[in-house]
Parts: sequence; C-alpha cells; structure tokens
Amino acid sequence: MISSIEFEPLVPYLALIIGGGLALLGVLIGAALGLRGWILRTLAALALIAALANPSIVREEREPLSDIAVMLVDRSESMEAGNRAAAADSVAAAIRQYAENDDSLELVEAEIPRDSSGTRPFEALSGALAEVPRDRLAAVIDVTDGQAQDAPEDPDALDLGAPFHAVLVGDPDADDRRLEIVRAPSFGLVSEPVSFVVKVIDPAVPPGTYANVSLSVDGDEPVRARARVGEESEVLLPLGHRGPNIVEVTVAEGPEELTLINNRAALSITGVRDRLRVLLVTGEPHQGARDWRNLLKSDPSVDLVHFTILRPPQKDDRTPIDELSLIQFPTTQLFVEKLDEFDLIIFDRYKRRGVLPPLYLDNVARYVEDGGALLVAAGPPFAGPLSLSRSMLASVLPARPTGRVGEQRFAPGLTEAGRIHPVTAGFADEAAEQWGPWFRIVEAEAVSGDTLMSGPDDRPLMVLDRVGEGRVGLLLSDQAWLWARGYEDGGPYRELFRRVAHWLMKEPELEEERLSARIEGETAIAELRTMGEAPEGGTMTAPNGEETLLEFSEVSPGRYRAELTVGGTGLHRFRAGELTAVAAAGALNPAEFENMKVDGEALAPVASATGGGVIYAGEAGEAPQMRRVREGYDAAGREWIGFKRNERYRVAERESTPAAPALLMLALVLLLTGGAWRREGQ
Repeated sequence: MISSIEFEPLVPYLALIIGGGLALLGVLIGAALGLRGWILRTLAALALIAALANPSIVREEREPLSDIAVMLVDRSESMEAGNRAAAADSVAAAIRQYAENDDSLELVEAEIPRDSSGTRPFEALSGALAEVPRDRLAAVIDVTDGQAQDAPEDPDALDLGAPFHAVLVGDPDADDRRLEIVRAPSFGLVSEPVSFVVKVIDPAVPPGTYANVSLSVDGDEPVRARARVGEESEVLLPLGHRGPNIVEVTVAEGPEELTLINNRAALSITGVRDRLRVLLVTGEPHQGARDWRNLLKSDPSVDLVHFTILRPPQKDDRTPIDELSLIQFPTTQLFVEKLDEFDLIIFDRYKRRGVLPPLYLDNVARYVEDGGALLVAAGPPFAGPLSLSRSMLASVLPARPTGRVGEQRFAPGLTEAGRIHPVTAGFADEAAEQWGPWFRIVEAEAVSGDTLMSGPDDRPLMVLDRVGEGRVGLLLSDQAWLWARGYEDGGPYRELFRRVAHWLMKEPELEEERLSARIEGETAIAELRTMGEAPEGGTMTAPNGEETLLEFSEVSPGRYRAELTVGGTGLHRFRAGELTAVAAAGALNPAEFENMKVDGEALAPVASATGGGVIYAGEAGEAPQMRRVREGYDAAGREWIGFKRNERYRVAERESTPAAPALLMLALVLLLTGGAWRREGQ
C-alpha cells in the first residue's frame, strides 16, 4: 500500500495563488503596524487556504508492470552465408531464455524478412513497436550480420527512449571477393562492342592481381576478359539483339569467399539498331514494286537502296548514250565492295538478263551462308529459263520451281507449320476466312525449310529457311500488292512482311526455338516455343545454385508454359534442352550482397544515439551478458547489453481521504478570526 497527499483545489489555482498573496500582504501590513491579532489572522488565512486547496490522503494498491524488450532476428538472404543463420538462432535462444527467467521482462520477437531492396531492420522494428507502449520499452536487440539498407540518416529522430543493441553474428575477419559495375550504358548498338567498367574488390589478394572476368548476354556463351583487383577495368561485349539484353558479369572465385552471389553482377541494356540497310532490286516494273518500296520507306530506321532494272544491257534500241536518263546499275560496288554492309537483300521479280554476272550471285549465296538475310519475291520469271533457281543462288533457295505458273483465284492460307511458326502464328485465327484473294502462284516444290503459307492444292506459297549462318525467305507469288491496296479487304501485308524481315534479321522474339522467362512477384514464368516435340521438362537454377524442375504444359500449338514460386532475389537461370534464358527477381544487383562482410558500421550510429552497443557474437553465436539497468545508467559495455528498468505500474485499488474536512476547517477559520477580533478589541 502506497500513501501520498494530493491536492484537488475547490477554486482555480490562480485564484488560490492570488488569495494567498493578498493574505500574505495583509499579514505583513498587520505585523508592520504592530496589530495585536496579526498572528491569529495569519493562522486563519492559512487555515482558509488549506481548506480551499482540499488536500487528500491517497492510499494506492499498485501492481508493477513488466518491461518490454523487442528482439529482431535477421532472416534476409545474406544470413545464409556461412554459419550466420545458426549463430543468430543461438543468440536469439539465449535472449529468449533470459527474458523467461526475469518475471519483470517481456520479449516481443519479430523477423527481418527477405526483401528485394535489402535488409530493412527499422521497417521491421516499426511494425513490432506498433503495439508496445514506449514508456515500457526496455531495449531493442537486432540479431544480424550488420546489414541495414534502411538505417536512418538522423539516428536521434528514432526517439526510442530505450537502448538499441546490435548483436552481430558471423566471422568479422572473413574476407570476401565481390564485383562492382562502376559504369555501364543504358543503350547500345546491336552487334557493336559495348564498354563496361568493372571493379573487383578482394582484400585477400594484393592489389593489382589479375582476376578472370566473363560476360554473357541472356545466358549465351560468355566472353572472357581479365581485370586488376582493386582497380577499374574496361571490358567490351557486343549486344546480341534489339530490346532488353540481360548482361551478366562474373568474376572467378577468390581464395576466400563468404558467398559467390556477389561475384556476379547483372544489368539490362537496351539494344538498338543503327539504321537497317536494305538493298531492294526489282527485276522489272510491275504493280507491286512501289508497294515494296513504300513498305520499306515507311520505317524510319531503314536506309533503303532501291534499283529497278528498266533496260537490260543487251537491249539496243539505237538511243544515243548521252540521251539516256537512266543511271548505271553499280553492280560491282553493291555486290562486291559493299555487299556485307547490307542487313537484308530483296530480289523482287528478278530474272537473269546479264545485269548481274553469275559470280555476283555466288557472292550473294556466300553472303547468306556467312550470316546475311535474303528475301526472294518471285514472279512468273522464276518458273522460266532465266530463273534465279538456275543460278549460283539456287544453293540457298528452299524451293525448286516446276516450270508452271498457276493463274487462278485463291485465298492464301496457313499450313500446320505456319500456325506454329512465330512469324505467322499470330494470324492463325483470321487466315483464309478474312484474307483477300491472290490470282497468281509460281508452282514449286519445297526442298528445305518451313512452308508457312500455301496456295491452291496446298502448293507452297511462302517458305522460310536457315542456310549456314544466314536466312532465306521465298515468296512464290507477285500478288502481295493486292493486300497492300486493300483488294476485297486485303490482308496483313505490312505486319506479315515486317515479321518476315525481322525473322530474316534474327530478331529473338521471332525465333522458332526459344525459351523466355520472367518473374512477377514471387512467381517465375517460363515460356517455351518450339516447332518440334513437346518438351520433357527443364530446370530453374536460383542464385544460390539450387535447381528446381520445370514442368511445361501446352497453352497453344507449339507454345508451352511452366510456373513455379521463387524465394530469393537475383538472377535466375532457366534451361530446357539446349535453350537457356535468364530472369531477375527483384533488383538485378541486390543491395543485400554488395558487401557481405560482418561489421556494425550501419547500425553503430543508432546504437550510440540511444545508449546501446554493438556486440560481436562470432560464428558460434556466443550471446553477450545481459543485465537490468536503471534509467540514466550505462546500458551497454564491451561484452554486455542492458535492459532499462522503467518501473511502470498499474493501480489496482485507490482510496482517498480528505486531510482537511471542510466543516472542521470552517470552524477553525471562524475560531481564529474571532480570537483575532477579540484580541484586537482589548
């Protein structure tokens, strides 16, 4: 039972103070004038003020409230290095046992979860403190390896009112090699070397030592380079395709490693083409020639070189040379000197008339085999004796003409392969039923490649093929211009031939055999496109090396999909047969792994500002000594941490008794006042 005196004035405190002041003034005046009753009047004034102050004797039955400590246990990915997770469990168990043995201390536990933005202990602390009264907070203990990506810039702003202790687990003397990307561009030209500046940091080897670095794009064959440890080094890598390119840079394992995850760094670079150069050769004027030109010129990224052969060399109509308005066809310059500078060559209704010597057509065949792109839009000449199929170019063409030309109305349609092939699969729902008719087809037999479109009697209409390192497309009709003009609602002229051109130039989105992957939240989605048999499965390799099987299910002809849950951040690798893909969960280079060394640099300012400490528990997880401390005393030492005693309580029972009953005080005031009056009247 605790007793105390409390005042509950019957009048405002201001009135009480003013009344007391006036009474004091009267007493002083009476004493100065030598009035006989001034002492009695003083006692009467004091009795009156005491009555108005209304003092009470309060007796309370108090129940002490326990203090509350908050323990944060780091479960982020960096804690998987070495024995850190087990050491953290050991320290947490010791703190838990200490709290259980102390009846005046409660323990609130919270975990610092995995997060793509790194270890965020103060975000976890904010959630843990939501239901903890601040006046009962005894301490905050962060059991971690020292990572803190959300440490406050101003530690005093936390205003915890209790010490913050960081108990660090792991070996503080262990070294680790890591890789940093110092500079990298956001964009790069396709097939042109892109410059990266990297830095290898490794305290375990002397500065200047060489380390092997490899660079790869989207999981393809890596490019090797060497970099000096501790110095910035420039490495070069060509981009493979337009659009996002995931570039992974890896440094070889060092003599001491905490983890190999930070030996890798990844970044996304957008590949752009530097003006596509297209050579269009029209063998003779015809209605579709202008439509081919308009299609190519509508793309601002295309540099088009177009020649239409109007007058073959053997034509002699006795017109003087100085009166001819035609320019000479620069065959040597185009087909010998600058042939390799073109990204795509198109022969439109071309026939051999002596304009291009056989050797130049042989150059085109070698151009294709070495990685070039060729599109032949055939007309009736392709079926005759002057056909390109009877030239040196025949070795790369995927079909042989029969010598006949069909002249009849027909609706172009997609073959079974065309309904799967990425160039034409998107048109499968509208094919034939909605497309306008054509009226001519060069009959031919496909000898290689994939026949995507067919005409009457399932004759090949469009055939695509790979030859050596390059690609060839063959269109066996010169009637595509009917779609461009919208004849009977036309057809997908612009989009179809844009896709054909991009497939010929090896855009990855249009590859027949392609594995792609992306990660949305915690779900990894792998999509496989193939012209062959259904896949048996594949694997996903997490950043820590753990493999998970992929089970594909068919979503449409030739397209398969697999989904699974991912648990970590970083670059994930996917494989299905010989196909590979990469995708990043969270940040490409998680801040969690930038520096895996155990140190309290990030948490020390907070510990210092709150009166806490930074204690190293080591790999074995040796918990520090723990003790209770009073407010105002040190709360941490070299090997110990303290829990503040707040001495808070709850009032179970309260009894209040007036110390100056009103009637008694009134009688006393009257008695003293009467005595003073009588004394002064004598």
